[in-house]
Amino acid sequence: MTNDSEAMTSANTPCPDVDWDARAASFDEEPDHGLRDPGVRRAWSGRLRGWLPGRAGDVLDLGCGTGSLSLLASEQGHRVTGVDLSPAMVTLAREKLAGRDAVFLVGDAAAPRIGERRFDVVLVRHVLWALPDPGRALRHWAGLLRPGGRLVLVEGVWGTADPVGIPAERLTALLDPIAGQVRVERLSDDPLLWGGEVADERYAVVAVTG
Repeated sequence: MTNDSEAMTSANTPCPDVDWDARAASFDEEPDHGLRDPGVRRAWSGRLRGWLPGRAGDVLDLGCGTGSLSLLASEQGHRVTGVDLSPAMVTLAREKLAGRDAVFLVGDAAAPRIGERRFDVVLVRHVLWALPDPGRALRHWAGLLRPGGRLVLVEGVWGTADPVGIPAERLTALLDPIAGQVRVERLSDDPLLWGGEVADERYAVVAVTG
C-alpha cells in the first residue's frame, strides 16, 4: 500500500493541484478507502461499532468520499448523511448506498449546509488536519450535535521527510473546551485497517460533547 500523504486526504482538503473528481474512479483502490478486502472491511466495521452509539442514530459523515464508512454505519443500523466537495465522489457514494437510509450532498465539510438538522455523531476521517482552521471546524461540528452527541475523528501524521497531519496531542488540546469526555484510540498498530503494516501515527478520537 502507499504511504503517500496525498492519498490520505479527501476532496474537502485545500489541495488545489488535486482533481478529486478525476480521482474518484480509482479512490477505492486504496485498501482503507474502498474496504474491498474482507479483512480490512471487518476491521473498520469493528472499530466503527465501538465508536458509534449502540442504538440507531443519525450520523453525519463529513468528507465522506465514496461512502465506504457511511456504508458500514448504515449496515449497523444508523441513518447517514454524507457530505463531500467532489460531485463525482458523491455520485459514487449514492450508488454504493442505493436503497439505504442515506443522503449524500455536495458541499464543504468544514461548514456543511444541512439547515437546522442535528446529529448523534459527526464522523470525519482524514479531513481535519488539512483545514486552515481546525479549531473553528471542531467548534462548528460540535454545534451540529444533539446533547450528548459525539465527534468521531480519524486522523494522523503521515510521511517522514516532510510529515503532514495533526498529532493526537494537538487535536485533544483543541477539543478540551468543547468536549466533556475525550478518548484516543491508537490505530497505527493494527495492519488490518490499512491493508498492511504502517510506521506513522494514525489514531481515532471519540469526543462526547456536553
